[in-house]
Amino acid sequence: MPTNFDEIIDRRGTASIKYDFAAERGYPSGVLPFWVADMDFRAPAPILDALTRRTAHGIFGYTQVKDDYFVVLRHWFKTRHNWDVARRELVITPGVVFAIATAVRAFTEPGDAVLIQQPVYYPFANVIRDNGRTLVDNPLRLENGRYEIDFADFEQKVIENNVKLFILCSPHNPVGRVWQRTELARLADICLRRRVLVVADEIHEEFVRPGFTHTPFAALSPQAAAITVTCTSPSKTFNLAGLQISNIFIKNDELRSRFRTERGKTGYDEPNTLGLTAAHAAYEHGAPWLTELLAYIETNYEYTKAYLAQYLPQIKIVEPEGTYLLWLDFRAYGLSDKALNDKIVHEANLWLDDGPIFGTGGSGFQRINIACPRATLERGLEQLVQAFR
Repeated sequence: MPTNFDEIIDRRGTASIKYDFAAERGYPSGVLPFWVADMDFRAPAPILDALTRRTAHGIFGYTQVKDDYFVVLRHWFKTRHNWDVARRELVITPGVVFAIATAVRAFTEPGDAVLIQQPVYYPFANVIRDNGRTLVDNPLRLENGRYEIDFADFEQKVIENNVKLFILCSPHNPVGRVWQRTELARLADICLRRRVLVVADEIHEEFVRPGFTHTPFAALSPQAAAITVTCTSPSKTFNLAGLQISNIFIKNDELRSRFRTERGKTGYDEPNTLGLTAAHAAYEHGAPWLTELLAYIETNYEYTKAYLAQYLPQIKIVEPEGTYLLWLDFRAYGLSDKALNDKIVHEANLWLDDGPIFGTGGSGFQRINIACPRATLERGLEQLVQAFR
């Protein structure tokens, strides 16, 4: 049976960060949330069935990955991304941000420079600073409505700051770029020549709009793979973030050993039993549901684009190539970031992600999550119109 993505499911009272913690985070209790990147859709039926069978067993002891899990994982990446991974490359972590923080500690020393490309997912900056490393920014350039990489600045920053590690966001959150193979190859060339390791956050890899293709950074060449830590997870794809499981691939034996050692220092050993169950079912049986989901999100995007063009043409959408997050440009209103955010929160009664938290280039922007039932999206856009008209 086709999935009913129009079904509105009440998430309040489930300890949902998205819905149940507005007051604790300084927002009105009744605010309509479109901020954090999880979806308002149930996970696919095969995942729910697998979890039901596993919970019926009733024993949730320590768990490890068996070969059958890797078999479905390898098939997924090979068929969807033409990327072949080996069993020995896999390291399980409870999340991608956990993995990025682990890589920062494993491959750099306090004070070392780590490069990111802002505006970008804000935990990148947090894990760099919180671990006592130096943040270096290679700002993305917005040109004719599309974000581009400044490659000359990238290499100059690497040289001037003796950058040891580069955290790549691919596809990019929040600006929605799906980097072309040629762009990634230019980054790889610089990193190889300048001896920079790459942590590739590819968690949004399945959310690619028609006409675009995600290229895993490690799939560029054996040389690129040898300097790359690839971070993947079913959490975004199948809405499983709370089950805390991510699949990290490291081809280079030395880097993988150092990563595992650093992971061991945290005390993390066995993965979440139910997370592993859900991930296995997702990669083995989730593809048909994902096809439906991508089509639904595409219609939500087209609806949002047409609605804003008709009723709020001053708000410009940066045309997305991937993710289910839209980067909205409010700069035409001439408001300060505080005034803009206050207007959205207190007049539109909406909770979006405020652009400045993504760093350089975020001023005047807001990020909105459109992975929700159409009626929820319509309500949010109507409230936006009421505030700005």
